[in-house]
Amino acid sequence: MEHRVVVITGAGRGIGAATARLAAKRGYLVCVNYIRNRAAAEAVVAEIIATGGEATAVQADIANESEVEGLFIEANRRFGRLDALVNNAGIVDRAMRVEQMSGARVTRMFAVNAVGPILCAREAVRRMSTERGGRGGAIVNVSSGAARLGSANEYVDYAASKGAIDSFTIGLAKEVAREGIRVNSVRAGITLTELHVASGDTGRVERLAPSIPLQRAAAPEEIARTIVWLLSEDASYVTGALLDVTGGI
Repeated sequence: MEHRVVVITGAGRGIGAATARLAAKRGYLVCVNYIRNRAAAEAVVAEIIATGGEATAVQADIANESEVEGLFIEANRRFGRLDALVNNAGIVDRAMRVEQMSGARVTRMFAVNAVGPILCAREAVRRMSTERGGRGGAIVNVSSGAARLGSANEYVDYAASKGAIDSFTIGLAKEVAREGIRVNSVRAGITLTELHVASGDTGRVERLAPSIPLQRAAAPEEIARTIVWLLSEDASYVTGALLDVTGGI
């Protein structure tokens, strides 16, 4: 049986790492992308290999177009094909109101959270589209419940960047549906990852948990299960969907 290949951005930790581990268990060959923490990415790779899977770690800043191109070239060199992309890499910044935000902060937020995923999707489509000799495939963009809620008084720029990803998901899904590619978005809710540390509010998860109908934050593995399902043939008729995995928020 020929294995499928998936590129997962920001896969050294959190939701990305959980998705990489689960995808490997489901038979994918996994390209674990990271930007700085090589040790974390290689630990994910080692774990996958130890359980009988195959993976490789590739450094790239997805906000840098040439590095995005290099990421996909290396994934092709290593595995020979591409069947799926998970646009997981993302950043947040310290909680503040819009009038306090610098242009540099907002520009970087959109570069990583919106422009980067679009560039990665471009490279994936070039390789997976049946119009270009590919075999089709699936793209899952990791969005956020913040895209609906706005994150007022915390990080409206982050919420707006995720709203851009949702719009991109809908448009790209329509654009490439006839080329064998499905595109969906998972709007993750509050999840137990290191991302919250960047907001400067280390107790944010515990503080907000009571406001979630399910009364708790998500484990990264719970978001990962939805992502991997959307990549699979079990979701073969799902495209252009914005799926909330937010505990009821």
